[in-house]
Order: sequence, then C-alpha cells, then structure tokens
Amino acid sequence: MNTVTRPRILVVGAGFAGVECVRRLERKLSPAEADVTLVTPFAYQLYLPLLPQVASGVLTPQSIALSLRRSRKYRTRIIPGGAIGVDLRSKVCVVRTITDKIVNEPYDYIVLAPGSVTRTFDIPGLTEHAFGMKTLAEAAYIRDHVISQLDLADASDDPAERAARLQFVVVGGGYAGTETAACLQRLTHAAVQRYPRLDPGLIKWHLIDIAPKLMPELGDKLGRSAQEILGRRGIEVSLGVSIAKAGAEEVTFTDGRVVPTHTLIWTAGVVASPLIATLGAETVRGRLAVTSEMCLPGHDGVFALGDSAAVPDLAKGDGAVCPPTAQHAMRQGKRVADNVIATLRGLPTRPYEHKDLGLVVDLGGKDAVSKPLGVELRGVPAQVVARGYHWSALRTNVAKTRVMTNWLLNAVAGDDFVRTGFQARKPARLKDFEFTDAYLTPEQVRARAEGRAVESP
Repeated sequence: MNTVTRPRILVVGAGFAGVECVRRLERKLSPAEADVTLVTPFAYQLYLPLLPQVASGVLTPQSIALSLRRSRKYRTRIIPGGAIGVDLRSKVCVVRTITDKIVNEPYDYIVLAPGSVTRTFDIPGLTEHAFGMKTLAEAAYIRDHVISQLDLADASDDPAERAARLQFVVVGGGYAGTETAACLQRLTHAAVQRYPRLDPGLIKWHLIDIAPKLMPELGDKLGRSAQEILGRRGIEVSLGVSIAKAGAEEVTFTDGRVVPTHTLIWTAGVVASPLIATLGAETVRGRLAVTSEMCLPGHDGVFALGDSAAVPDLAKGDGAVCPPTAQHAMRQGKRVADNVIATLRGLPTRPYEHKDLGLVVDLGGKDAVSKPLGVELRGVPAQVVARGYHWSALRTNVAKTRVMTNWLLNAVAGDDFVRTGFQARKPARLKDFEFTDAYLTPEQVRARAEGRAVESP
C-alpha cells in the first residue's frame, strides 16, 4: 500500500520570529497540506524587551512568558529541546531534548529562527563571574541576587564588605543595558528605605560601554537626555570604557579603576546562535547570509530570519541588513510563513521590506525616551508610547491583562522586595544559562545525520 506523507515543516526557535511564523502557518495552511513542528526548550514565547522590568520586580515572570499552548486551534507539534546542528544535504536537524537525549528530526522545509546569544569577549573571569540578561531565569535570579546584596550588606559589620555589596556594575550602553541599570537602580533606591541600618549614599550603580555615545541609534539629543536622567538618579555613566578583568569581589575597568563589587551584569550586545555555524554556509558577521525572501541560496526549502539571519534591509538599501530587533523579527516571521506556503503551492515568493517604526526606551517610573516614526519624545509622553507599544505587541489578551495589572499594582502599592530563593544554591552566571558549548561541529552533524557514532559535546 502506498502511503502519501504530508510535507514536514520544521521551525527552530520560539522567539518573535519563530512564533509569528508558526501562528501564520497554522492560520493559512489546512491540516492536510503540511505537518508543522516547532523545536524549543520552553513552551512559551518570551517577551524579551520587558526582562528588565521582571528583574526589577515591576512585572512577574509569568507576565512575559506567553504560552504556546493557549490557543484552542493549536496543532503544531512541539519538541522540547534545542537544535544543536543541521545537515542541509540530508535535511536533518539534530535536537538535544531537555532530558539530554539526542534525536534526528527530518524535514522537507526548515525555518531557522534560533535567535541570538549574549556576545562575550576573551576577558578574564567574565563568564565565571558576570550575570546575563537574556533569559527569564537570569532576570529572576538577578532580582534575587540584588536584594540579597542589600540583605547581606545590612547584616555585615565590615564597612568594606558593606560598600562592595552596595556597588553594582552594568556593562552595555544599548537598550538592554540602559534599561537594566535604570530599572534595577529604582529597585535598590526603593528597597533601601526598608533597611534603616544602610546609608542610601553607599548604593552606587555604574553603567559602562566602550562606545562613545549612549544608545547612538536614538540620536544625540535623546541619548544625552537618557544619560542626564541616569545621572540625576546617581548612576555613573562611563563611555569609552569596558572591563579588563572580573573577579568574585571586584571588577577592573580598562581605564584602570578597580571597583569592589559582587554584582557584574553583562549586556554588551548579542551574536547569532551557534547553530548557524553548524550549517557550513556563508555568513555575514556571524549571521546567515540569505536573500530578501529569506531563503538560503543554493538550498531548496531552507529559510532563515530574525537575529541569526542577515536579512537585506530593502527600506535602507546600500547593502544594509535588518537589525536584530523584535519589530523586524515579528514581521519577518509572517513573511517567511507566506513564502513557505507559496513554495509549497508552487507560487512565487515575496521579499521582506519594512520601514522601522522607531525606538522606545523605558527607564522606569515616569522616565523614558522614545522616537516613534522619527518624533523625539521624553518624559511621560515617551513613557506612554513605550509602554503602549510593548502592551500592544504582547500576543495574547491574557498576557496584556497580566502586564497591565502588574503595572497598575506596582504604581499603587510598590514592591515587597521578596527573594524567592528558588535558585539560591545553583550557579547562575553567563556560562550556566545559554549552553553555547552544546552545539556540534559540521562534521559531527554530518555523522549524526548518517547514523554514525559521534562523541557528544
């Protein structure tokens, strides 16, 4: 008996790009046309731009973890794990499940949206002692850690230890770093009022970046406005400076300063997922080189988008590629889904083109700087635009309700500054969360696809 199998569409990654792609495939494809599979370690989409507000306690972690199983029409099969290699010739994706089992997942069409990982450099002690701000677990852990430093400082009779625990260093003057420093400074400023033995003047926040300007994408005026807001709050901003080395109890800056601290938060940019290197295909600064239709040249049925793909920015031209932002990823996800469907049905694909709508930076409270459609805003108007944009971008009504409720509750009642302690006994530095050493080499991927034994990483 001949069995007719449906085409297999495999989507890798449940970020903005991957989820938008899957949702559109479900809406536009009939169940008989194709089987859709999603590879992700977690059955939720993380709304990354609001992570600093989770770290500062304004939002609960569940508020920005949008369930992938809430839709009643959901029919995508989820493989709980991470893709650690792709063999383009055999059309096989190698997946490490959350139980560390390694399986081969064959496909007919693959959509690569594995996102990005934190960009690090060869700085002594960095990965062993710095915290990241890329995952939900990291944000929750940082909140616990910051509050624990207040607790330990309050309990200590050693002036040097107390001063060290009340100094905090954030590296990265982009959106993530600036918002992280701003939101966590508000957390410590409010929390210290509950510690009568602590001198609020001992709390010092440092925001450093090797670039000459803070958030240069916002323009000189808004960048200076943001820096002035941080300065008024007591955050010391140092530009043209980075980290020379990091230790358990101190950090050395490249300008020679040594800052005694137990808290180093690293947010100095991102790079494409190491999965891209397993393909053996052409890259542009680490991102997979694709066409404007987000197809991989020379490989039928392979699409890539989001942070891991160098998608040409047709709106800007001159060889520009789309920046790794949620705004582009969401719209690319929809266009890739349309192009996958068009390929299935033998129709022409369409290029991706989108004009940037602007940028928003939430500094907490009434402070914000925004540039929607090129219009520069500061203060309350900018805050309304920033939170309005984030709120509208949340995919489900449940998430919108949770976020709005959290915002209102925090504005009215404040924070209780409670540590959960869930990860108190577990390591939680950069090297412990993103598992960048778990990926296979192209040769190992090929061996797995062919069923040959290979040593696991």
